[in-house]
Amino acid sequence: MLLYPKVTEKTTHAIEAENRLVFVVRPESTKEQVKRDFERVYGQKVSKVNMLRTMKGEKLAHVKLAEPGKAADLAMRLKIL
Repeated sequence: MLLYPKVTEKTTHAIEAENRLVFVVRPESTKEQVKRDFERVYGQKVSKVNMLRTMKGEKLAHVKLAEPGKAADLAMRLKIL
């Protein structure tokens, strides 16, 4: 269900300030599917998932991690930061 991480100035701020990563997901994805896939692929516990659609029609998943500071560590591994 996860396609790729969304990298913008706002998402970079969310990584550092809110321990949250943003991913573009498939249009039919649900919060539960995103949470399950994220935990399986990246091995990090998720505390919350918020979904939204952009004006361009992309579906985004804002994934908040349970452990503080883990979003920045994972972003470094993914070469986002």
